[in-house]
Amino acid sequence: MSLTGRCALVTGASRGIGHAVAQRLVASGADVVMVARGAEVLTAAAEALGPHAHPLAGDISDPATVYALADTMAAQGLQPDILINNAGLFSLAPLATMAPADFTEMIQVNLVGPFLLLRSLVPGMTARGAGHVVSIGSVADRAVFPGNGAYAASKYGQRAMHEALRQELRGTGVRCTLISPAATDTPIWDPIDPDHQPGFPTRASMLRPEDVAEAVHWAVLQPAHVTIDELRLSSS
Repeated sequence: MSLTGRCALVTGASRGIGHAVAQRLVASGADVVMVARGAEVLTAAAEALGPHAHPLAGDISDPATVYALADTMAAQGLQPDILINNAGLFSLAPLATMAPADFTEMIQVNLVGPFLLLRSLVPGMTARGAGHVVSIGSVADRAVFPGNGAYAASKYGQRAMHEALRQELRGTGVRCTLISPAATDTPIWDPIDPDHQPGFPTRASMLRPEDVAEAVHWAVLQPAHVTIDELRLSSS
């Protein structure tokens, strides 16, 4: 079972879960368009994965950037039939004291960005009668913790968008999967230092990015008549 001949777009692909997903899909034979903000880090990450990894730097929360990405991919002969909406921001602050700009940025990247990408790519998938949209959710798409209001709002919204899209695309040949991992040990935790915060899981006890990548790989490899609506991952 391989993804040879398939093309995937992975956001937030320069590090963490996104990079692990890109690496796993490339290893399975797919051409992978890797998208992230930082061009230098992204290019280095893509070069490490070989010629089937294609770096395209850009901010997915900006509509003009997303439309430009679509044009660039078309010019390069890349037509993604798998979309992995993974890029996200995560920070903690009480809602009553959080800076409005920080709240807005989290919603833009975590929720508006995925919307812009699926709006850009899904019409082509439905026209071809095949495709797969995978949303990387979180335990925060169904549970809310103090200080986590903005992130949870974005992830609850992502879950709602997934459910609506799944119903809208039923019968088109385009599948939708929500993969919701528990806390995963990625650089997103560096500013928080959970090992020294009461009530937080230690990084050693968290999932690894490769665990999420394996779940993504398994979901997209299912036969065309099988849809994995949702997967919840937790550490043992």
